[in-house]
Amino acid sequence: MADPNFKAAVVQAAPVFMDLPGCVAKAIKLIDEAAANGAKLIAFPETWIPGYPWWLWLGPPAWGLQFVPKYHANCMRVDGPEMAALCTAAKRGKINVMMGFSEIEGGSLYMAQALIGDHGKLIYARRKLKPTHVERTLFGEGDGSDFQVADTSVGRVGGLCCWEHLQPLSKYAMYSMHEQVHVAAWPSFTLYRGGAYALGHQVNLAASQTYAVEGSCYVLAAVAITGNDTFDMLCDTPDKRAMLNPETGKAGGGFSMIFGPDGRPLCEHLPEDQEGILYADISLPMISVAKAAADPVGHYSRPDVTRLMLDRTRRRPVVNFDQGLRQAAESTAVQG
Repeated sequence: MADPNFKAAVVQAAPVFMDLPGCVAKAIKLIDEAAANGAKLIAFPETWIPGYPWWLWLGPPAWGLQFVPKYHANCMRVDGPEMAALCTAAKRGKINVMMGFSEIEGGSLYMAQALIGDHGKLIYARRKLKPTHVERTLFGEGDGSDFQVADTSVGRVGGLCCWEHLQPLSKYAMYSMHEQVHVAAWPSFTLYRGGAYALGHQVNLAASQTYAVEGSCYVLAAVAITGNDTFDMLCDTPDKRAMLNPETGKAGGGFSMIFGPDGRPLCEHLPEDQEGILYADISLPMISVAKAAADPVGHYSRPDVTRLMLDRTRRRPVVNFDQGLRQAAESTAVQG
């Protein structure tokens, strides 16, 4: 049975850019710290392992190809030893973990989130359904099976990445699964400051806040910091440094926050260039107060007027029919 009252933690920190072992080691330290401070759930930003590939926005694709081999080499497999190490840390600290990572499967990458239970086992891994704009030059897409909300020791937990929070139908699909705690994973808010308001922290924090109100759920908005190591690796000219952070040309962009089911902020912001963990007390019974006013998939819906058609079928490029037939035959033999 879920604990109705617990402490949640949200990471605001820079990854060790394009360094898988370094990212995992830093993640474990943050998990241990949150657990030692009594947190029962910790949320990490989008593609925090091994860092968000900012070169996609800084130059032409041909220029960015130089970073692809190293990035691929430092992405994480769902069944790899690094994921196992995170599971061990979760079990040791008796804490649930939602990790944002770049998943590698074969030769393709996906923007993913993994929910690890406090028992130390992977509950699910889901992929961003539609990478945004230039992200599509590096990452593949998820499918309907990537709408995931699961029961944990702290309630029903789900997550989305970045501008999935601007997709009304995707949000409604999540609301329909009666999410209680939502992890909104964001990369950082440094890029194109002043020139692209929609990419800034005001708009995107508002999206997380709106999700809390619409879904009548708690939202853990985890936002990374663009670290100095990222600038040093990617910004070979002053104009690239200016594009990655026009205000200061150095580390920043962290605007993590925790919102209640009525939309109110539940903690104080850290300075955008300061690493740390934000904490807030969660009380699941308060969700009933919010839903009493407006349950978007219950009494406040009008299915006679508008409905969502949702296909959660898992889609994969290869289906082994012989294996399926063999399993069906074995099942028939057992039943007989």
